[in-house]
Amino acid sequence: MIEPAHALAILASAEVVCPADTLQRAIDRVALEITAALADRHPLVLSIMGGAVVFTGQLLPRLRFPLEFDYLHASRYRGTVGGPAIEWRVRPTEDVRGRVVLVVDDILDEGHTLAAVRDELLDAGAAEVRNAVLCEKRLDRVKPIRADFVGLTVPDRYVFGFGMDVHGAWRNLPAIYAVAAGSA
Repeated sequence: MIEPAHALAILASAEVVCPADTLQRAIDRVALEITAALADRHPLVLSIMGGAVVFTGQLLPRLRFPLEFDYLHASRYRGTVGGPAIEWRVRPTEDVRGRVVLVVDDILDEGHTLAAVRDELLDAGAAEVRNAVLCEKRLDRVKPIRADFVGLTVPDRYVFGFGMDVHGAWRNLPAIYAVAAGSA
């Protein structure tokens, strides 16, 4: 757990990389793209906890078609900035067999977590797995998965806010920030 004073110092030195109004326009656009692709498919929407909760909560009311909702919790981070293996904390309770599944996540960084989730759902019998991410990080290497729906791209920096955390803090911010060098 981060000390409140340290969290405040990180925010004070951070740079806004995506203001709140830009995020809202990006979510509107992604909702239209998802609607065009999936409105007649009655998808099962799965939110990846905990980072995608803010994005999912704002995306779902913009999807004007029937869908089912569930969540899962898979992570590589466990309070750090990365790790070698996926930890499955909660698997979906809804049966995915034969279903079109839309996985919603906060950020497509290196892509290992989202790729593992996709593979797990396909192994469980999903007919099709699509994914929507609020952010995709610009990296100079190949990722094991591509996002079907992307809200915006962010620089290859440690970003937080709007569901994404920095040492467990600041998921509640209405914009996206990048940690200043040496601040985390």
